[in-house]
Amino acid sequence: MTTTLNTEQHSARPVRIATRAVFFITGFGMSAWAPLVPFAKLRLQINDASLGLMLLCLGIGSLLAMPLAAPMASRLGCRPVIIGGAILLCLAMPALALTQSSFSLGLALLLFGISLGAIDITMNIQAVAVEKASGRAMMSGFHGFFSIGGIAGAGLVSILLWLGLSPFSSIAIAVALIVVLLVCTAGNLLSDRPAANGGPLFVRPRGKVMFIGLLCFILFLTEGAMLDWSALFLTVERGLESSKGGLGYALFSIAMTIGRLNGDRLINAIGRYRTLLAGSLCASAGLALAIFINQPVMTLLGFMLVGFGASNLVPLLFSVVGNQTDMPPNLALAAISGVGYAGILAGPALIGFIAHLTSLFVAFGCVALLLLVVTLSARRVTR
Repeated sequence: MTTTLNTEQHSARPVRIATRAVFFITGFGMSAWAPLVPFAKLRLQINDASLGLMLLCLGIGSLLAMPLAAPMASRLGCRPVIIGGAILLCLAMPALALTQSSFSLGLALLLFGISLGAIDITMNIQAVAVEKASGRAMMSGFHGFFSIGGIAGAGLVSILLWLGLSPFSSIAIAVALIVVLLVCTAGNLLSDRPAANGGPLFVRPRGKVMFIGLLCFILFLTEGAMLDWSALFLTVERGLESSKGGLGYALFSIAMTIGRLNGDRLINAIGRYRTLLAGSLCASAGLALAIFINQPVMTLLGFMLVGFGASNLVPLLFSVVGNQTDMPPNLALAAISGVGYAGILAGPALIGFIAHLTSLFVAFGCVALLLLVVTLSARRVTR
C-alpha cells in the first residue's frame, strides 16, 4: 500500500465520521456511569471514603491500559484495539449496575477504566493520523464530540432513571446505543499497522514530550478543579444555594463543548501559538474573575471563561505531540496522556490540601498561576 493511498484513506470522510463516533462513544460511556454512583453507594451500603477508594480503581485501570494501548495500536492497527476496548466497555457497564459487593464493584470499575484508557489513547492516535492526512486542524472537533457524548450519556441515563427504569435497564439501553454506533462505523476505523515489524512497548518521555506532558498535567488539573471544587466554591464562598451549586460545572462544560466544536476553525485562522496563548490567558483570567469579584454571577461567568479558554488546549497539545520527532508519536501520546491523567487523579486532592492549609481562594489562585505557565510556554511548544 503506498503512502499516497494511506493519506487518501486517512482523510476520507467515512474515516473522519468513524473517528468522531469513537470520541462520542468514549464520552458517552464514561459519563453514563455518573448517574449510577448514588445507586451503587446505596446498594452496597458504603460510606464516602470507601466509595472514593473504589472510584480510584477506574483511574488505576486507565493508567494501566494507556502505556499498552499505543504499541498495540502500532502492531495491530487502531481498529482492533478500539473494538476490543469497546467490547470490554459494553461488558463492564452493566456490571456497574449489578455488583453486590465492594470487591466486585472495584473489579468492574477497574475493567471500566481499562476499556476507557485503551480507547482513549487509540482514538487519539487515529485522530492524529487523520489530522495529518487532512493537512488542517481537526483535533479540537474530535474532542468536541467527546464532550457531546459526555453530555448525552449523563443526560440519557438520568432521564431513564427519572422515568422509573432500573439502573440495569438504563445502562443496558446506553450499551445498546454504543453497540449500534460501533457496528455502523467500525469498518471505517484505521487498520494499517505502521509498526507491524516490532518496536518498543514503552519509551520514557523525554525532551519536548515530557515538557508537554507537564503542561497537560496543569490543564487536566484545571478540569479536575472545576469538576470537584466549583460547586463547593459557589456554595461556601459565594453563598449560592446547594441546589444551584452544579451550575458552575454545567456552564464550564457547555463552554468547553462550544469552544471545541469551533476550535479547529480558530486554530486554522490564527495558528497554534496564538490559540495556546489566548486560551491559557482566558482560562487564567476566568479563575481570577471568580476569585476577586464577590458576586455569584461573576463567578459563574469566570467558570465559563475557564471552559472557553481551556477547551482547545489539550487537543492542540495532542496534535503537537503527534507531529514531534523526539520519540514515536503513538508512544508520546500515551506518555502525555498518562501524565495528564495523573492531573485529574491527584489534582483535586492537591487542591483540597492547599485549601485546607490556606483557603479555596488560594487553591484556585495557584491553578490560575499554573495556567500562566502554559501561557509563557506557548511559543516554545508550538514552534
